[in-house]
Amino acid sequence: MTLEFILRIFIAAVLSGAIGLEREYRAKEAGFRTHFLVGLGSALFMVLSAHGFSDVELSEATRHDVARIAAQVVSGIGFIGAGCIIFQKHAVRGLTTAAGLWVAAAIGMTAGAGMFAVATSATFMVIICLELTNFLHHRIFKHDKENYDADEEDSK
Repeated sequence: MTLEFILRIFIAAVLSGAIGLEREYRAKEAGFRTHFLVGLGSALFMVLSAHGFSDVELSEATRHDVARIAAQVVSGIGFIGAGCIIFQKHAVRGLTTAAGLWVAAAIGMTAGAGMFAVATSATFMVIICLELTNFLHHRIFKHDKENYDADEEDSK
């Protein structure tokens, strides 16, 4: 059973780290190490939540809620995400980074629960989303920005 738990946290770390590699390649605030650690920690908390208290004797006075620790991961990751978001010069920055960390935690929790296919699929979806929006931003929206800049110059 221990090897299965190690596999779960390893897969979570690798999948979350893959998202971090994409963010690092794009020179964003949170890169490989941050995403790797968020995924690993989330999976570890998930394994702990589901299996870490199996030796506790249950009685009328004690209850075992496997979702309790996992729910706190969701809350805790919100604080990390909030720290990534800044409002500067009338623009919000870091929102995608915060969302990436949030989904890395979810992927970690999913892998920690042993749902490897779902975690892997979600990882691919995140990377496709990030790459597709980057492509669209530089190919399609770049043209709109050039027109906007030309209009600004014309009005001077």
